[in-house]
Parts: sequence; C-alpha cells; structure tokens
Amino acid sequence: MTEHSFFDDKPVYIFLTAVLAGLLHWAHLTNLFENDKHFSHLSSIEKEMAFRTEMGLYYSYFKVFINAPSFLHGLHLIMNDRFSEYPLVINALKRFNLYPEVFLGSLFRIYTGTMDFFGIPTKACWNVNRADGLNPVESCEGMGDAAYFYVSCVFLLNGVMMSLFYIYGTYLRSSWRLAGGECYLNSCYVFQSTRVMWTPPLRESFSYPFFVLQMLLLTRILRRSKLERRSLVALGACNVLFLLPWPFAQFVLLTQVNKSTPFHACLENIIYFSFQASFAICFVMLFGKLELLTSFYISSLVAGWVSVNVCMTLTSPCVSLYFPQAHIGNLIRSKLTNYKDFHTLMYTCAAEFDFMELETLLGYVKTLILPVNIVIVAIISGKVRHIILDFDIMVYHSLQLVAFAVLAILVMRIKLFLAPLMCLMASLICSRQLFGWIGEHFKCHITVFGILSIMAIQGVANFQSQRGIVGDFSNLPQEQLLEWITANTMPNAVFAGSMPTMASVKLSTGRAIVNHPHYEDTWQKERTKLVYTMYSRKPAKEVKRNLMQLQADYFILEDSWCNRRSRPGCSMPEIWDVEDQENRGKLPLCTLLSIDSRPYFTTMFENKVYKVLKIPKDAK
Repeated sequence: MTEHSFFDDKPVYIFLTAVLAGLLHWAHLTNLFENDKHFSHLSSIEKEMAFRTEMGLYYSYFKVFINAPSFLHGLHLIMNDRFSEYPLVINALKRFNLYPEVFLGSLFRIYTGTMDFFGIPTKACWNVNRADGLNPVESCEGMGDAAYFYVSCVFLLNGVMMSLFYIYGTYLRSSWRLAGGECYLNSCYVFQSTRVMWTPPLRESFSYPFFVLQMLLLTRILRRSKLERRSLVALGACNVLFLLPWPFAQFVLLTQVNKSTPFHACLENIIYFSFQASFAICFVMLFGKLELLTSFYISSLVAGWVSVNVCMTLTSPCVSLYFPQAHIGNLIRSKLTNYKDFHTLMYTCAAEFDFMELETLLGYVKTLILPVNIVIVAIISGKVRHIILDFDIMVYHSLQLVAFAVLAILVMRIKLFLAPLMCLMASLICSRQLFGWIGEHFKCHITVFGILSIMAIQGVANFQSQRGIVGDFSNLPQEQLLEWITANTMPNAVFAGSMPTMASVKLSTGRAIVNHPHYEDTWQKERTKLVYTMYSRKPAKEVKRNLMQLQADYFILEDSWCNRRSRPGCSMPEIWDVEDQENRGKLPLCTLLSIDSRPYFTTMFENKVYKVLKIPKDAK
C-alpha cells in the first residue's frame, strides 16, 4: 500500500482525529482567555475595555451593527460612519475590512432572534461584588451576551483552523506510518502557541485560518498531475476569505507569487489566474479600495504572470514602481538603513513591528523547532536534484518557510505565520521519504519520540507558563474616565487623544473621535500626527490650533504617553525630535500641561492616569 493510498483509505479516521484536535485547541484557547481576564464575570463596560486599542475599534462596529433596528440600517451606519474620523463620513466597511463583524453581527441577530421567538434563554446574568468600595456590576455569560458571542466565534474558528492544520500536516507528510507525526505536530503547535487568545478581535484572528486552508489546497493542486476546477475555485475562495478581513494579508500572499516555479508554465498560469480573480473579487467587495491597487502584491502578481509568459528580469521592478505603496516602502527602508521619520518610528517603536527579539529566537532553539527545521530544509535541499513531485512540494514549502523567516526577523508580528509553518515542516521528521535512511520503523519511532521528549522539556514549561497566567481584568481609571464622559459631556462631543484610548471612547461612550488606532490610511496618519503634537515640544498655542482644525472639543491627556519609552529614542517627545528640530531641548508640552493646563485649555476631569482638557468655547 503506498503512502498516498493509505491517506486516501483513512478519511473517517483522519476526520475524527482532526475534529478532536480542533476541539482541544478551542478549549485550550477559551481556557487561557478566561484565566487571563476572568471574562465571564466582567461587566459590559469591563469587557469592552478588555478590547484594547484597534480591537476596541473593530468591536465597536459589531456593537453598532447588532444594536441597529435592522440589518440594513446597521449596514448603513457602518458604511456611513460619522464617529471615527470626525467630521468626515467614511465607509468603515471599506476602510477597516469589517466583513467579519458584519457576518458575526448577522449570526448574532439570527441567533438571538430565533431563541427569543422560541422563548429560550441565551444568557445568565448576576451581580458581581467588587472590592475597594466599588459598586456591584451586572455580569452576563452565554451566547446571548454580545462580547461572549464574539470571542466564542473567534475561538471556534481557530479551533477549526487547528483541525485544518492537522489535516495539512498529514497530507504534506503523505504518511500515517508514524503516529508520532500527529503527536509532534500538535504538541509543537501548542508549545509555540499563538496570540489569538490574548487579542481575539484582531484581523489575523479571522484571516489566518483561511490561509491554512489555502495552503492545504495549493499543496493539493501542486501535487496532483490533473487539475480540478473545483480545487481552483476553492483556492480562489480561500484567497478571498483570507484577503477580506485583513489588509496585511496581501503581503503574505506576495510571498507565494513565485513559489510555484518548480512546476510547468500551464499550471502557473492557472494559479496566477486564480489569484488575480480572487484579488478582483476583493477589490469589488471592498468598494475599489485604492490601497489594494497600489500594493506590492498586485504589482508582483502582474509581474509573475508576465514572467511565466514572457520574462521576469525587468517586469517586477517596473510594475512595483508603477504601483508604489509609500508607507510600506519607508518601513522597509527604515529597517535596512538609518532612515526614520515620524510615521516609521510610530511603527518600529512598537514591539510587534520591531525586529524579532533574541528571546523568541532562543525559544525556537530550546524547543528544538529551529534546529529540526534547519536539518529538514538541508535534507530537502540535498535531494532537490531528484525531480519527483513530492520533493517539489517540499521545496515549495521550504521556500515559503524562508520567506516567512525573513519577514518575521524584520517584523516581529509575522511570527504568526512563521511558527506554525515551522511546526508543519518539523513534523516531516516522520516522513519516510526524507528520513527512511534511519532504518526500520522501530528506529524511526525512537528517533521521533526522542526529539519530542527533548522538545517537551521547554515546551511543557511554555505551556505551564501560559496556563499559569491567572488574572482578573480591571482598569478603574479608564472606567472612571468613560463613565465621566457618558455623564458629563454632550452626545455630540468630539474627542482627541492617544489612539488606544480613542477606540475605547468610541466603543463605550458612543462619542465621536478624530483619530483611531487603524494606522494605515495616509490622511488618518496625518490627522493622528496633528493630535500627537500634544506630546511634542511645540508651543501650546500651535497645538491648540491643530485641535481646533480637527474640530475636537476635548483632549484626553495621558502622562504615560509623555514619559513612556520602549527603548532609547522611542518616547513621543523623542519621536517628534526627529522632525521638529526647531523645538529640541524644550520641555514637552504634555509635561507642562500635566502641571497646569491654563491658559489654552481647561481641565474638566482628572484621575491618576487621565486628564480631560477642554478647548474653551470662545476659542472656536
């Protein structure tokens, strides 16, 4: 019996074990999230505050959608958003890739409507007593609670992703002869883990599971000698589902554009056509989003298609020049040279956009995932001269791994793609094609479980560390701020401040904001830059004029944004010093205003973290 026929003859067993792996992963993520925040016992406002920075922005649209009188009215509010970039009216569905919120909002409306119709309760609520003299709050648990429903769906989707990942690893190895392969793959993934349990609403939480399915389908297409139309349609659909929720997905697909080069030109043409068709669908569904047309992905897609049919020498550079994406180019430039400006520093000073930490690299070594991958890629490279289909597939995945490794080293956030693919490649130690030279099955078993045992030393420590995170989310200063805003400002009041806090203000108070954490759009970057002059050394009069230009009524000042610095050169005043040479050496304005906000601003509210400054009415 061949390895392929063995795989084909075990569909029920494969499906059941994949489902089990998915359920275990779903339970694992849910448990970690609950342990970290005690989410089920938080009040509504505490649950919303737990969605920090851009997570709060995305969730706010889910809240708007489910609270609207009807589906169409909710869609209208999202597509005509007057609260996120006041006084502008924007199509938030287009700007922020909010199809996940629309889909989940529709499911929530259908679910609660159906349950209400049959009189079936969907949540249980109770009062929670709080320490320090705080008033009790109502907490609700169950799928009828909006926040609980939202995160449950995210974790369920990522449980399905684990099932797909399990099937993917099995298909890539083409072998069930060693049960250790499945054990290795799942253990490796859990030991390395992801961050979805800490940040459920982020775009990659919705997008990445479809990338796993896309990679599985692409592998299947490349492996089979006969093309199937349904496989190509499924590949295109996965590309759409991967691209729609997450703007960054196009850069991940960029790494695939020329990876199929070991295969014949006809196959490449068909794959490129599938990619182009899915891109066109996304372009239409995102209402002609310009950022898609000016991306490196579409330029490389066009260049790749031309290279298959003509030549590639000059096509890619020329097309990339024709379709520039300035902020990405500047970010790459800042990584490779001494170039820096305000916007690139806003990215690179954040840990997730910085270079990969040495600690992360050491973690890959301690769990043996990096050494095993190096050995496997070396063996595949040594066998590349053997022109057989399965090795071509392995070469393809090796190239993909190298591409993700380079990206992850440059941008820490990309390890989301690197770590799972490393686990997938590491499971190839169970491949008889690569490691048949070890000897009989018994020797192979001993080798696999020996490596797994060594990996488990650090892996179990990682697992226990994650399981040991036990918290009880509370952010009293922000809760006081949000309650004050709700009770003491007009519903049409407009706020400016740090990007994370603005997301919470919009989500929990419904007030309009002038800037937000989605730091992608060029115009929005400039608006945020104007807002952040508050943390520069510029004169108070100039900063006040900037806020008046944005039509803000209040500014929320935070001392931490004035003093915090992730590393030398990364405090807000230091970031401003790069472009504001004229005022270097002066005290930061935020420091002066924390002492006395007069005469240009009036302090309306203050606690140990936040200070609400009002622009006097007579100044407008």
